Amino acid sequence: MTPLIFVTGGVVSSLGKGIAAASLASILEARGLRVTMMKLDPYINVDPGTMSPFQHGEVYVTDDGAETDLDLGHYERFVRTRLSRKNSVTTGRIYENVIRKERRGDYLGATVQVIPHITDEIKRCIDEATAGFDVALVEIGGTVGDIESLPFLEAIRQIRTERGQEKALFMHLTLVPYIAAAGELKTKPTQHSVKELRSIGIQPDVLLCRSEQPLPDSERRKIASFTNVSERAVIASPDVDVLYKIPLYLHEQGLDEIVATQLKLPVSGPADLSEWEAAVDATLNPLDEVTIAVVGKYVDHKDAYKSVGEALKHGGLRQRTRVNLKWLEAQELEGNDMSALQDVHGILVPGGFGDRGFEGKVVSARFARENGVPYFGICYGMQAAVVEYARNVVGMADANSTENDKQSAHPVIGLITEWRTATGEVEKRDERTDLGGSMRLGLQEARLKPGTLARELYGKDVIAERHRHRYEFNNRYRTQMEDAGLVISAKSMDDLLVEMIELPRPVHPWFLACQAHPEFLSTPRDGHPLFVGFIRAAREMKAGGKLLKEARA
Repeated sequence: MTPLIFVTGGVVSSLGKGIAAASLASILEARGLRVTMMKLDPYINVDPGTMSPFQHGEVYVTDDGAETDLDLGHYERFVRTRLSRKNSVTTGRIYENVIRKERRGDYLGATVQVIPHITDEIKRCIDEATAGFDVALVEIGGTVGDIESLPFLEAIRQIRTERGQEKALFMHLTLVPYIAAAGELKTKPTQHSVKELRSIGIQPDVLLCRSEQPLPDSERRKIASFTNVSERAVIASPDVDVLYKIPLYLHEQGLDEIVATQLKLPVSGPADLSEWEAAVDATLNPLDEVTIAVVGKYVDHKDAYKSVGEALKHGGLRQRTRVNLKWLEAQELEGNDMSALQDVHGILVPGGFGDRGFEGKVVSARFARENGVPYFGICYGMQAAVVEYARNVVGMADANSTENDKQSAHPVIGLITEWRTATGEVEKRDERTDLGGSMRLGLQEARLKPGTLARELYGKDVIAERHRHRYEFNNRYRTQMEDAGLVISAKSMDDLLVEMIELPRPVHPWFLACQAHPEFLSTPRDGHPLFVGFIRAAREMKAGGKLLKEARA
């Protein structure tokens, strides 16, 4: 049985359980362990694929096409393990599994109840996702005291009882607020949170105390005394200026040693955190900085573009460049007021759905194309660039995506079923298609065209990126678009689907868009070739076109 570290949270949400769990996982990985992570979410949705970004933030996609919570993005950015649909489980998924078994007769007519049937299914999912690793971290979403989380908490309590403390460890993340009027930190919320946890039979082994300020030793002793947790295992987690400091800070307090000792983990030696130290150093001591406009429809809820924002910063880390993000609401650009784009060194248009703000994305692509500003389109950002090029270069004034205009005379973007037919006639879309079941999802390969910017950046002929979209470049317009100068730089392995488009150099210094979501494969330690290239192009623009010319010379 894989040793398990269960991560719970108390007092309030959004304290950073995912980041804390990922940081601990990164330290354990740096000590030579094979680590995996898992998220248990208490909402009844089967997955977050159809949930509003305003409520839930980004939908993160794994290699096998699972639409998951954004915390899995944190996990994969901090550890090198590639996760799958097994690593993201919701209450909805658990109940769906149990009801399917009940309908099949698996329970032999028994009354199906939360205990043992729901809790047993939770335990089965945990075992399935964590088998074969040296250690696994399992984060339970929500806050202790929420009714939705109770089945998950009961399941992990049972696991600890069944396996013992050498196979299961409880780490509880809680808040130690600073009351400005009193000028002091308050430990009472943490005490009550632990009391709530203990009332359902879970005694935490480690407390991770989130606070705005460092936690004094006197407060650590007080917390330890009132919560029955060893003072050594009361770990301070104050706010930090650089996210990648967290693994270093937790390691300094010996958190990984506490965990390794209790679970008797086969660590190979001290943690090698040099890559994280380098990431922190590059963040704090940049040699250059650029400003990138991110033109989207959810910019007031930046978690909807969490991986995009992180990937842009990773692209800067690879060349010691600070990336300042200028978030722009796409809808506000539809009046053709481009003043907000005048002072940026690059424009990125991320993925999205629906017609709101689409015309603003089209306008952004046109501004970048006509003014030589580096442009990076992702998913919907590629589709906006194709529509813009068709309208303003090819001459199809009413070109559009059928997502936004089903009556367009020139549907340069559409569902495959709308343009791929034996007779060449448009098929009618089935509007009854489940929203969660009509997507092209997961890791898929593409072949790059020799001599293109994409081929230069990746340095290989075949690449694999994760997808999450329904609409595609309409192949009926391939010849017209290419004849007008658009370069199709990547296609699916069967040559059916357009995966990347770009403008040739020297027509434009850096204009590239892809149908996939490369941000999902970017990490602070490795970056991603498209984001690294984009930030390098932004630096070149800022320097007046000198940087890349000097590099090529």
